[in-house]
Amino acid sequence: MKKTVSLVLVAIAGIAIVACGPSKEEIEAREKAKADSIAAVEKAKADSIAAAEAAAKAKADSIAKADSARKADSIAKAEEAKKGGKKK
Repeated sequence: MKKTVSLVLVAIAGIAIVACGPSKEEIEAREKAKADSIAAVEKAKADSIAAAEAAAKAKADSIAKADSARKADSIAKAEEAKKGGKKK
């Protein structure tokens, strides 16, 4: 009788432990939330890299534009000096 009662109590305890755990739907929902979180981080990372690349390109374009304007001003001053214009 003691063995039977012990086996029944062990079985009940085992069922209670399994019943207290998360359900299949809860596990799937947790995994989906984790995957969604990872995807959001990856998207934010890609957006950040794209923004940094755009800023670097804008800086390079600005430098190139300023350099070409400086060259054009130098050429204009040199031509003016050749013609006998104002000298500074």
